[in-house]
Order: sequence, then structure tokens, then C-alpha cells
Amino acid sequence: MPNLHVNGAIHAVDADPNMPLLWVLRDLLGLPGTKYGCGIGACGACTVHVNGEAVRSCITSIADAGGQEITTIEGLSPDGTHPVQRAWVANNVPQCGYCQPGQIMQAAALLKDTPKPTDQQITDAMSGNICRCGTYQRIRRAIKTAAGLGA
Repeated sequence: MPNLHVNGAIHAVDADPNMPLLWVLRDLLGLPGTKYGCGIGACGACTVHVNGEAVRSCITSIADAGGQEITTIEGLSPDGTHPVQRAWVANNVPQCGYCQPGQIMQAAALLKDTPKPTDQQITDAMSGNICRCGTYQRIRRAIKTAAGLGA
């Protein structure tokens, strides 16, 4: 039974160690903000942070995540005041909103490592996150806004 450290709390998880982290977060821990998109790590809807790095939770087993610090969209900032979340609101990024938790988590990881990214760095970092509504220009603008906020 692996222990998972999620959003600052330790959870004893009674599940197969090969179970994807995504299903543990959503189904066993009741954290529905992380979304299922493709199941093969190609779309980015399931992006969470593991030790501060953006990872695809649909292809990360709980065995691989055990003992690591996991942060979901719910734990990024419970009150929505993280600079990336504020920039998302200020730039009216979401359309349908389904991919946005993964987009935000990817952007937050980018800005942690690269506080003032160039357009190319934003493109490179966000290229694995798909938005079916095509809000890419608003996403880019929000990342630049967040960079100005010191994200």
C-alpha cells in the first residue's frame, strides 16, 4: 500500500502499484481537477507536479509517484491566487475549460524554471498541452502576464 504525499497531506492508498496516478487522484482521493484526456500522455489534460516538475499523471504509476511531493490544480493555490491562476482569469483564457487545469500546471512549472520565458520557450514548454477550443493565444498572453506578476 503506497503512501502518496498530495497537496501537503499524506494519503495511504490501497491500490495496485501500477495504477495510474490520475485515477488515484480523481477516484480514490476525490481530486477531480486533474482531467482525463487521452490516457497516453499526449494531450496534457492530466498534468500535475511531481517534485515541482510537470508530469502526465495518466502514464505515471502510483509506484513511481510514491514518496514524491505531488501537487494538483487543487493544491497549486486553494484560493486561486497563484499568479498563473490570476493571469488566466485576467486574460479570460478558458473557453470550455476542460484542458485548463493541465495548461495551468504546465505553465506554472515553466515559470518556476524560467521566470521570464521567451515566446519560443513558451511554445516549447506548452507544445504538449492540447486545447481543443484553440485558446493558445490567450494562454500565451496569460503566461506573459503571470511572468510580469513574478510567477
